[in-house]
Amino acid sequence: MRDEANNDCLAVLPYFPYSRQSKKKSHRGAITARMLANLLHVAGVKHVVTVDLHASQMQGFFQCPVDNLHAEPLIARWIRHNVPNWREAVVVSKNAGGTKRVTSLADALKLNFGMVTTDKRRGGNVMTASMLLTDEIPLQCMLDGDGQNTQSSGAENEVHPAGPAKDRASRIVADSHGSPRRVAGPHLRHSIPPRSPHVRPHTATSQTSTTGDVDGDEEADDADFNDQRASDVTHGRLVQGHIVPDDFPSPATSAADASGGLLEEDPMTMSHASSFFQPSEPHALGGSGEDNDNSDDDEEIITNSKVEHMITLVGDVKNRTVLIVDDMIDKPGSWIAAAETVVKRGLAKKVYCIATHGIFGGDCLEQMQACDCIDTIVVTNSYPVPETRQRASSKLVLLDLSFLLGEAIRRNHYGESISPLFQHIVD
Repeated sequence: MRDEANNDCLAVLPYFPYSRQSKKKSHRGAITARMLANLLHVAGVKHVVTVDLHASQMQGFFQCPVDNLHAEPLIARWIRHNVPNWREAVVVSKNAGGTKRVTSLADALKLNFGMVTTDKRRGGNVMTASMLLTDEIPLQCMLDGDGQNTQSSGAENEVHPAGPAKDRASRIVADSHGSPRRVAGPHLRHSIPPRSPHVRPHTATSQTSTTGDVDGDEEADDADFNDQRASDVTHGRLVQGHIVPDDFPSPATSAADASGGLLEEDPMTMSHASSFFQPSEPHALGGSGEDNDNSDDDEEIITNSKVEHMITLVGDVKNRTVLIVDDMIDKPGSWIAAAETVVKRGLAKKVYCIATHGIFGGDCLEQMQACDCIDTIVVTNSYPVPETRQRASSKLVLLDLSFLLGEAIRRNHYGESISPLFQHIVD
């Protein structure tokens, strides 16, 4: 719209398109959000009003002022009026990248918050013996430093009875962090004591012992060791995007039993596993070339039927209402996985999925409607949802942004401050 009084063109974009493509996801990848900002500038736009950009640093793409409004005050007001016992609720982020948004809402409502994280590197395929028993990576490097370390060293010597002289004189091994280091001889491997991750040695005798015995002081420390926050961390198994019981067969085991033999080694999986010991180096042109692990772009990885993931819930949600918050709902995989985690593992009694932009790509809305662990879906009308889909979904709640956008336009026209639009007004 054009402001005739100031002869300026104001662009109101409740949902900024291609907001996820705000950085290079691959080498020579396009930054589409920057291209749209350039198109708006060429079209004569002198001011932009939008709501909840996916990345706040996108405001630097524009050559004009940008008012990035927040729907958080509107969402907080709806929670106070429509969620029963909302003062006992817990705000949960479905990924590590959304913790800043979740903590902001939790601080506004004075609630506790939690987080759900998914380990996408855990899969059914594991590194085979052909990769483990190599000259560069000994077998004991795979262990975490427990009592099996000494046995692994002996097994390795049997596999390599007569290696090259250079290999016997100097070897490259990897420490617990995956960093390579060179040792002067095979006898040094036996001087590393087998240690439990919970035992912290205090004397030089316990550090240089090769028998694996633990003295009385260490046993006392191990017995007294206690982590009070361990009860707030809950783990679960995620297969095809859903929580499964602990005795559920893993995809790798099922596939092996069905084929009657071992699984065929996937070159890409083996390459990914080998990167654990050798960290990837940055590209010559800069950037990691990796996508954001905390967005919904990895839905296909989470719902892969051949890969099992471990999902972790941090926080106490037992017998409480859970508010899962993010900026947009596009694909259902991560939302359903987070809802099932807080209900089946965390024993939450009710789940609200809350976001600013309801994109609902594909059959996202229908899948979330069919999920028994999701009770209510709350989004704004920043992105149009067809009326047929609204009527078909009894869990969907739409919040109106017309007052927020209209007040922003009015204040920009008269040159007033828009700071009051970011404040939480308690009724």
